[in-house]
Amino acid sequence: MKNRFDTIYNAVTLLTAVFTVAAIAFITSSAPYAAIVGFIGRNLSTSASAKVYMNNLLSDGKDKNILTSDRTVYTANPLDELTRTPEDIKQLIETAKANSADDKKDGNIISKPYMQNSVSKKVGNVLVRNNTTTQQSLDLERILQDKPEINITDKSKPAVLIFHTHTTESYEMLDRGWYAQDYITRSNSAERNMVRVGKEIKQQLEKAGYSVIHDTEIHDAKYTGAYAHSRKSVEDYLKKHPEIQIVLDVHRDAIEQDDGTRIKPTANILGKDAAQIMIISGCEEGKVTDFPGWKKNLTFALELQSVCEEMYPGLMRPVYFCQRKYNMDLSQNNLLVEMGSSANTLEEAAYSGRLLGSALVKLLNSTQSKG
Repeated sequence: MKNRFDTIYNAVTLLTAVFTVAAIAFITSSAPYAAIVGFIGRNLSTSASAKVYMNNLLSDGKDKNILTSDRTVYTANPLDELTRTPEDIKQLIETAKANSADDKKDGNIISKPYMQNSVSKKVGNVLVRNNTTTQQSLDLERILQDKPEINITDKSKPAVLIFHTHTTESYEMLDRGWYAQDYITRSNSAERNMVRVGKEIKQQLEKAGYSVIHDTEIHDAKYTGAYAHSRKSVEDYLKKHPEIQIVLDVHRDAIEQDDGTRIKPTANILGKDAAQIMIISGCEEGKVTDFPGWKKNLTFALELQSVCEEMYPGLMRPVYFCQRKYNMDLSQNNLLVEMGSSANTLEEAAYSGRLLGSALVKLLNSTQSKG
């Protein structure tokens, strides 16, 4: 009797195990689950973004299309397209590797995030470095509650103008923790300089159906006078296309310590290094005059900063609010944006361009739904 019971017990146990394995195989073969698990495993690693994603998935226990809707805000651009290195940049990296065997190390490059440094005000997820004299008491909380004046009635007409006053600013090509003095982070090539980063912002907006003008003219062939040169172009575009709602002058920073160490502001977003972004918003103060619309620019700056940080925590350096004009007086919603520094790589800066572009899409979509 005991032997018969053991035989039955073993058979039931075996059948249960087979059924369990089959059930697991069926479940894990489903496309949504495999896509989520595969994507997290490939791209998110143990980053803060990965934890956010896992928390979201575990909290409601169901696939809510998080890979497309929650971050990229439009389904034509899944997250792996944001994190994937473009083929042309891959080729530039490989060429640089092949040509760098004889490079000599002249100084270190340190990667660091800029978050709380010199912050004057924190409002929600928005950090502001207020470098003004007369606007220290400005109520940033109230300004953040306001919304930028954006009214796009026809998406086929240009809504955004992107240009580059310092067009030839460029980046390191290799991430090796040091730099060589004879490698110049200036280039006339649109495949290597700020035009390449602006292209990424433009593509994100266009994929969402927005029309964009990207001015690729080199404005800093002579560095002195570059702002006067770009000003003429922006004035011409605004006159020809009065429907333009947003104007972005896209640059990169340059940060070097006294000992020659260069700093690259970096954030890990979705398991991939991105060049941190700094928004500069100016005001009328001291020698800066004839800038009556600066508060509208600041309203837009704070809103864009908030959306970027909501979507990609850590991507943004504090907003730099300062006594500057930089052609921002020509229109409302007009900002200067620093995409990393000369010590960042082109790949990191281009990635940040895609992130910024997708955040702009979310911001613009929110104004469309209210309009």
